[in-house]
Amino acid sequence: MLRTAARPRIPPRFGLVTVMVLVAVVLSACDQAQEIRKQALADSTAVSFESTDGVRLAGRMFGPRNAVAGVVLAHMKPADQSSWFDFADELGGLGYRALTFDFRGYCPGGAAGCSQGDADISAIWQDVAGAVELLRSEGVRRIALVGASMGGTASLIVASQADPPIDAVITLSAPDSIEGLVAGPDVMQTVTGAKLFIAGNGDGTAAQIAQAFYDETLQPKRVEPLTTSDHGTDILEGNQAEIARNLITGWLAQHVPVS
Repeated sequence: MLRTAARPRIPPRFGLVTVMVLVAVVLSACDQAQEIRKQALADSTAVSFESTDGVRLAGRMFGPRNAVAGVVLAHMKPADQSSWFDFADELGGLGYRALTFDFRGYCPGGAAGCSQGDADISAIWQDVAGAVELLRSEGVRRIALVGASMGGTASLIVASQADPPIDAVITLSAPDSIEGLVAGPDVMQTVTGAKLFIAGNGDGTAAQIAQAFYDETLQPKRVEPLTTSDHGTDILEGNQAEIARNLITGWLAQHVPVS
């Protein structure tokens, strides 16, 4: 009779050691994330401003006060401005005046702020427009809009009508339509700034929409489908984080230089 080979005996403590190592790694990552957030808050200042239709919004400003190049960072649903804090701090370190803010009706509280008004996605493009006005009032002459998901859609709408023109627009997983906020071909064809469309090819139809945006717009433009299922600002923390961050900062350096 054939006998099966005996499986090697794994000491019981092996599983416990593995779990302890994994826990230590997770705790280390959490500590690092907390330190990054703590530093970002120390490098920024809370601000308050109005949307172009008069809603009072909460935000934070990063980077040098005398910067001539600025970036508006518009968050996705259901996140808030805090999803941008560490990247905004990175942009501030590169010499940009970076502004994060909570869309109307978003009130996470604490350092993440509390914007007034009712949540109304169809109207949030006016929040982005108000953020642009704030940067211009501080002397910023060159402006980029970077938006995640619905924040990207709102940014495209603002870029299609802003005067002076927006210098660059970057979207992460932006839909062409969400709850009354629509960036159709008529909008896309009037966005004159340099456009970068980023989306994960495992994130539903996000990559296809990014390609459609690319097809509908004029040069300069670029589309970058990434190997990830992450959505919006999650891309900046996931398996494609380094690639995505380098794409954004490289695009800004090319089209919205700090000097």
